Amino acid sequence: MIPVASQATLIYNPHAGFDDWQEHIEDTANFWRARGWEVTLRQTEYPAHATELAAAAVRAHHHLVLAAGGDGTIHEVANGLLGSQTALAPLPAGTTNCLARDLGLPMPASGAPYWLLDASERLAAGAVHAMDMGGCSNGRSFLLWAAVGVDSRIVERVEPRSRLFKRFGMAGYVAKATLPFLLYQGSDTRVSVDNESVEGDMLAVIVCNTRLYAGGLFNLSPHNVFDDGKFDTWVLRGRFSPHMLMHSACIMAGCHTARGDITRLSGRHIIIETERPQSFHLDGELNRATPITCTVEPGSLRILSPQGAPADLFEQTGVALEQYVTHNS
Repeated sequence: MIPVASQATLIYNPHAGFDDWQEHIEDTANFWRARGWEVTLRQTEYPAHATELAAAAVRAHHHLVLAAGGDGTIHEVANGLLGSQTALAPLPAGTTNCLARDLGLPMPASGAPYWLLDASERLAAGAVHAMDMGGCSNGRSFLLWAAVGVDSRIVERVEPRSRLFKRFGMAGYVAKATLPFLLYQGSDTRVSVDNESVEGDMLAVIVCNTRLYAGGLFNLSPHNVFDDGKFDTWVLRGRFSPHMLMHSACIMAGCHTARGDITRLSGRHIIIETERPQSFHLDGELNRATPITCTVEPGSLRILSPQGAPADLFEQTGVALEQYVTHNS
């Protein structure tokens, strides 16, 4: 049984996803209250508000922040929790939810949002782990990825999307991304990871802390581990979109590790320099501009991994939620 003093903040983004799940957010809060948690509901109202709300939860010594939204909401909350003992519990409610997919949580479905209660059930029976994050030279940190190239251009052209457009889901995103994808041209880029460097025409450079990418379409780093103190950096070489189409097809087929024009580098310290300054994104949030330096921040985020998550996501054994709360009370 969770101690009576257990406190949580439930942060939710009312603009995430494409269904009216927000009408039922109180049901999710009540699920946790019925299990002994004092839950404070907080709705985001402007960009980066979730970071402020998460930081406030840390100052209030809350044990848990439940984050209902997409990967952008998760990104903001993680930045507010960085370095604290307050654990992040992701509740998938966005269009893509790559982190939640990696963790094996149920995805949003039409109709009544039973998936939020299902996800809560699995999280309540889960374990808290120390997860790596990436610190960047612009002062922000990322939980999922840092990327330069064609997908940053797509984020620049596609976001922000209206709530109406989000109703088309991933198909709508792909349709809107097609033109910037086809028009993008790679540029001369230098990527350094620890003591190894590569240089040339590159269509994309993706620093991965997780396994899935591009809304879950790509299992880019299938063997990535969340707490191993290093990141996979994928270099996709080329100049024009037909080459990127081949890269995409190969990644979806799972044969990208055997291609000579796709390079994987693994390490702790990454520098990306481009011939001309380019935008980059952190967890799908657009930033300006290259060059950018990223460094692994080992175990800097506490994350609640659900019951049933892949056993090889973490190297270190987690602590059951009840035990974690008792220890930190």
